[in-house]
Amino acid sequence: MDDRAVVARQLGRKPRTFRRVVARCPWGLPAVTEQDPYGPDGEPFPTTFYLTCRHLVAAVSRLEAAGGVERWSATVTDDAFWREDLERATKEQRRLRRELAAGRTGNDRGASLELGIGGSRNPASLKCLHAHVAFALACPGYRLGEAVLDEVPERWPERCCSA
Repeated sequence: MDDRAVVARQLGRKPRTFRRVVARCPWGLPAVTEQDPYGPDGEPFPTTFYLTCRHLVAAVSRLEAAGGVERWSATVTDDAFWREDLERATKEQRRLRRELAAGRTGNDRGASLELGIGGSRNPASLKCLHAHVAFALACPGYRLGEAVLDEVPERWPERCCSA
């Protein structure tokens, strides 16, 4: 099956800046995609890694609804370990975006290439837990994203949610 078609079904729409699948679920279907920093029209797309697995998207949405963004932002502010891990991942995010842009600067003249994970202007304040989980699945070793993912009660459902 074509990955782009599966991702479109997962999202309920055509993916805008899809490049490739970077992480898969246990059933072999896309769980995280890598996105181009710019759409064909030059419009910035600030999320490098996009969570597409319906099960994980719903589970992380529940974490956010329960105050997860605020709680993890406070944790990053108060704890040097988590702050340093986020700073390291933010630097990696910026490096990856510049590499993927391959010299292109889009309609924003390159401003979005310097944003943090999930397009955050202030990396110390988490914006979207989905983006942090996606980054952790795409780039193992990102402890903050992995810790957020550890809060998901059942990482993968008993059967594929996208088949």
